Amino acid sequence: AFQDVGAFVALLSVRVYYKTCPSTVQSLAAFPETVADALKVVDGACVKNAISQATPRIYCTAEGDWVVPVGQCQCLPGYETTKDSCQECKPGYFKPSMSSELCRVCPGNTKPSSAGATECLCEDGFFRSPSDSSTSPCSAPPSAPLDLTSTTMSGEGRLLLSWSPPLVTGGRGDLTYSVACENCDQTLCIPCGETIRFETGPTDIQDTTVVISGLDSHLNYTFTVEAHSGVSQYGTKGATAVITTALDYTTPPKVTSIHLDDRSPNSLSLSWTLSRRPPAHISHRYELMYRKKDVDGESDVTTYTVLILDKNSVQINDLTSDTTYVFRVQALSPEGVPGSYSTEHEFQTSPLAESQTQNKPTVVMGAVAGVAVILLVVVAFLLLRRRKLSSCGRRGPEDPLSEDQIKALKAYVDPHTYEDPNTAILKFVTEIDPHVISKQKVIGVGEFGEVFRGVMKTHKGQVPVAIKTLKPGYTEKQRQDFLSEASIMGQFFHPNIIHLEGVVTKFKHAMIVTEYMENGALDMYLKDHEKDIGTYQLVGMLQGIANGMKYLSDMNYVHRDLAARNVLVNSNLECKVSDFGLSRILQDDLEGTYTTRGGKIPIRWTAPEAIAIRKFTSASDVWSFGIVMWEVMAFGERPYWEMNNHEVMKAINEGFRLPAPMDCPSAIYQLMQQCWQHDRLKRPRFSDIVSILDKLLKNPESLKTIADFDPRVSIRLPSTSGCDSTTFRSVPEWLESIKMSQYKDSFSSAGVTSMEQVLDLKPEDIANIGVRLPGHMKRIFYSILGLKDETTPLRVFAV
Repeated sequence: AFQDVGAFVALLSVRVYYKTCPSTVQSLAAFPETVADALKVVDGACVKNAISQATPRIYCTAEGDWVVPVGQCQCLPGYETTKDSCQECKPGYFKPSMSSELCRVCPGNTKPSSAGATECLCEDGFFRSPSDSSTSPCSAPPSAPLDLTSTTMSGEGRLLLSWSPPLVTGGRGDLTYSVACENCDQTLCIPCGETIRFETGPTDIQDTTVVISGLDSHLNYTFTVEAHSGVSQYGTKGATAVITTALDYTTPPKVTSIHLDDRSPNSLSLSWTLSRRPPAHISHRYELMYRKKDVDGESDVTTYTVLILDKNSVQINDLTSDTTYVFRVQALSPEGVPGSYSTEHEFQTSPLAESQTQNKPTVVMGAVAGVAVILLVVVAFLLLRRRKLSSCGRRGPEDPLSEDQIKALKAYVDPHTYEDPNTAILKFVTEIDPHVISKQKVIGVGEFGEVFRGVMKTHKGQVPVAIKTLKPGYTEKQRQDFLSEASIMGQFFHPNIIHLEGVVTKFKHAMIVTEYMENGALDMYLKDHEKDIGTYQLVGMLQGIANGMKYLSDMNYVHRDLAARNVLVNSNLECKVSDFGLSRILQDDLEGTYTTRGGKIPIRWTAPEAIAIRKFTSASDVWSFGIVMWEVMAFGERPYWEMNNHEVMKAINEGFRLPAPMDCPSAIYQLMQQCWQHDRLKRPRFSDIVSILDKLLKNPESLKTIADFDPRVSIRLPSTSGCDSTTFRSVPEWLESIKMSQYKDSFSSAGVTSMEQVLDLKPEDIANIGVRLPGHMKRIFYSILGLKDETTPLRVFAV
C-alpha cells in the first residue's frame, strides 16, 4: 500500500522482489532452494548410495548464500565419490567400508571382483588368516621344510635336528615350526612321551634348528618337522618332513651310585644305578671290583677281587665279619667295551653275635659286666642331666622335645652330585601344569630373570604365588643351574623355610613357583616400618629365622648366604629363610667377595674361616645369623656401614666386632657376640640359639636391660678431631661428608649456616629443621656427637 500526505506526487513505477538460497549439493548432501528472509538452518538429505550418521545441515544467510555446512555424507561400501554422487566400484576394484576413500584394486591372489564389490575373494588354494584384513593379499600354506638332517651332539642322548625353510612360504612373515617325536619299530609307533626334552620347546620354533636331549641309545626315533603359518589350518595336508634316526653310544652308561641293600657278618648285598636307562633289547654286563679297606697303614689296594655280572645287583659271600670293604663298578657294553668306573663306596659287614664267639661262662661274666656298665652309665647320665639343668641350658631347651625334634630328618642331598640334573628335579620337585599359573605383576629381578607375583589354580581355589622365570637367550647350563635351586628347596618342609610349590620344566619357559611373601625382604621391611615394630616383635622374628636355620642344620645343609635380604616376610610377619642358590666360588680380588654366576655377594656376612680356608659349616652359618641379628635390631642398617670389605676383614681379624645397635637388649647383644667367636667350635649351635631366644620371649622382663650404646662407634664419619684431623668449613661440606646433602636447603632455611650452630643442635631441633626419617635423624645426630668429641678419635669399633 502507498500513502501520500501533502502536495500531489506522481507514482510512475513500483518493483517488488525477494532473495533465495539456490538448491545445491555439498559433501554428498542435497539442499532445496530456500527463501533468504534471515539467517536460518536448512536440513538436507544424502544423495543416493550415501549415508550420514547425523542429518546434514547448512545455514542460509539473508543475502542468499549457503554457509557453514554441518555433517557429512559418505558413500556406502562398494561405492566411491564421483563429483556430487556415489558411483559403484568398477569390476576388479573394491571398497570395504563406508568412507570418503576411492575404490582400490583387488590385492594379490584374489578373484576378479564384480561391480560394486566390498571385498575380493581369495583364489582357490589361497587364504586369509582371521587376523588378516580384507585389504591384505591372500596367501598359501607353506610347503614342507627342506633338507631335514640329524646330527649326534656331544653329551649322551643329545641330537641336533636342522632343516631349510620351505620352498613355498606363502608370502607370509609368521612362519614357525613344530617337532613331534615317536618311537617306531617294524609294526608300531608310539609317542616319545616326557622322557625327552626339546631345549627350545617342541612348538612355535622360530629357528631352523632344535636340540633334543634325553634320548636312549639303540632306539629308532622318528621326528616329524612341520611348517606353520597363519593360514596352515586351511590347507588340505600338513607341510611335514620326516626323518628316522637312532643313537648308537660307543660307551656304556656310567654307574652313578652304589647302594647297600642288606648285610650279614659274612656277606653284603649291593645294587647300583646308571646315568641313563639302557634300552630293553640292549643288555649290559658289569665289572665289580672290591677289596678290604686299609687298616693301620697296611695297604690292601692291590688285592682287588673282580666279578663279571649280568645284572645291576649282587650278593658277595665269604667276607670277614665287622670289616669295611671298598667297592667300585663299571658297566660293559655288549661288545665288552668298558665304561668309566664309579666313585669308590665303602660298606661294612656286621659283627658276629656274642653268643657265636664266646663260651657260656664268658657270656655270664659279660652279662654281669654289662649290667655294671649300664648302672654306671645311668648314674653318669643323671649327674650330667642335673648339671645341665642347673646351667644356662646351652645344649638344648628345657621344654619336652617337640615332634619335629623327635622325628628323624632325611639328610640333604646335593643335586649337583647327580650326573644328570634332571634326575634331581624328578626326585625332589613337583611338576606344575603351566596352564594353572597366571602372572600378574613384576615384583623384582633375580639372578636368572624376572620375578612375578601371580596366582596358581588349585582344588582349593586360586593361591597367590611368586614365579621366578628364566630370562630369554639362556644356555642349557644356565637352565640346569636355575632349576638346581628348586632341587634344593624341594627337600625342605618347615614353616620358617620358603615353600616350593613346584616347577615348570616341560614348557618353553622354565619357572620356579614358590609361596608368595607379601612383605618382601626383611631388611627393606624393617627400614620401612621402624616406628611400627617393638623389641619383643623383633626377637620373635629372630626366633623364626633361628628355627628355620636349626632345621637346615639338622638336615646337614649349609646355607652360606644367610642375610636379612635373603629372609622373606609374609602378611603375618612370619620370617622364612630363602635363596638356596648356586655354589659360590671364592675370588682373590680386592673386595674379597664370593662370586656367583649372576653377581658378587659381599663378605661382611661371612665367617672368617669361610673366607680364609673356604670352610663352610653350620658354625659359619651361626656367624652369619649373628650379623642378621644385628641387622634386625638396627632396623635394616648395613653392617659395618660404609667400610670396604678389606677394612671389614682386617678389623674382624684384629678382634673388633660390631657395636650394639641403639636400644638393643643386653641379652640379645651378648648372643650376637657368642655367634662372632673367632673359634667356630665355641659358637653356639642353632639348637642353643633357639633355646635362648625362647627363654627370652617367655620372660619379656629380660629384654628390658639395654646394652651399652656409644654413638661414636655406630657410624663411620669424619669428625673435627678424627683420625684424619678434618675440620669442616661449612654446613654443606659437613652434610656432604655424611651423605645427607639433600638437607642443605633445609638447614639453610632454618638459619643453621655455621658449624658452631650445628654443634648446638638437639634431636628436636633436627626434627624441626625438616628431617623426618628416623634413620637420617640418627645419622645426623650421631655425627654431631662425634663432632663434639675433641679428645677421642671417631672409630668404627670400640677397643
